[in-house]
Amino acid sequence: MSCSDPIADMLTCIRNAVQANKSTVKFPHSKIKEGICHVLVDEGYITRVDVMDTQPARTIKVQLKYGQDGEQVINEIRRVSKPGCRVYSGSKDLKPVINGFGISILSTAKGIISDRKCRSGNIGGEVLCTVK
Repeated sequence: MSCSDPIADMLTCIRNAVQANKSTVKFPHSKIKEGICHVLVDEGYITRVDVMDTQPARTIKVQLKYGQDGEQVINEIRRVSKPGCRVYSGSKDLKPVINGFGISILSTAKGIISDRKCRSGNIGGEVLCTVK
């Protein structure tokens, strides 16, 4: 079965694993997925990311993060830019998500980075997803 939006599939895997209180989740590797996961680690939404050399293709293993009492750190993770409707934003147009408690992840000329770094670096790009 072919996949028309692998980033949305990755976000759905993470969303489903968080809802089921799983500690880890695995999905097929790509550079853009790995970049999104590294941004999530840098922003404190997940614990760690491992790229595993499995056969026939590499996979990404994500260690999910929960609060002290088991509450979810990721409450909502949503795809913004879709294959049929790309969403681009300049640095001036990027608004903080939930007054700075959430993030947007963007694909820019400098790589995949969070909206905070985009605003401080004065760069824009394609808005891939938001995390609350």
